[in-house]
Amino acid sequence: MAVNAGESHAVLPRGGGRRGSRYNFAMRLPNSAWPKLFGRMLSLAVALVFLAACTVYGEHAARSYSDATGGESLERVFWKNVATGNWTEVQRAFASNYLALMPSGTVDREAALDQYRKWNVKDYSLGDLKTELNGNTIVVTYTLTWNGTGAKLPAGSRPMMTVWQKQKAGWVIIAQNVGTQNQNQP
Repeated sequence: MAVNAGESHAVLPRGGGRRGSRYNFAMRLPNSAWPKLFGRMLSLAVALVFLAACTVYGEHAARSYSDATGGESLERVFWKNVATGNWTEVQRAFASNYLALMPSGTVDREAALDQYRKWNVKDYSLGDLKTELNGNTIVVTYTLTWNGTGAKLPAGSRPMMTVWQKQKAGWVIIAQNVGTQNQNQP
């Protein structure tokens, strides 16, 4: 193979060369084409980075405890089950040694489930939500505003705290503070 000094590409010898040689066709590009090629490759690389960073599908809400990916989604699934009256799933969320501090005092699993049923929560919203992960335990604190048709439903926004623990069966609530004091009061 010979290289001409004035040209930017190699000249293959005629004949005698083997067929299907590993000739690089990019070597034939004139010097003026390289900036365009570099610009296109850079544009493609930037576009691929941005496409990889974007999600194609929007975030979807967890529908069950097994779909939940963190403390916030666990709480949202729990309160959705309370509001829709899905008591089997609410009961499944309570650990066997569950304890709650409610306006009526400290209650166990069955008493808490009865209290939730009596409140008959129909509408709720969670605010100021914070989660703290520590090993297999998540502590979730938030403000709950709820409405319902049940007896003695505490009115207004309530400070809440739930302690979730990862067990063999999945995430369960081991302790809860169910708004024992209205945050608007001193």
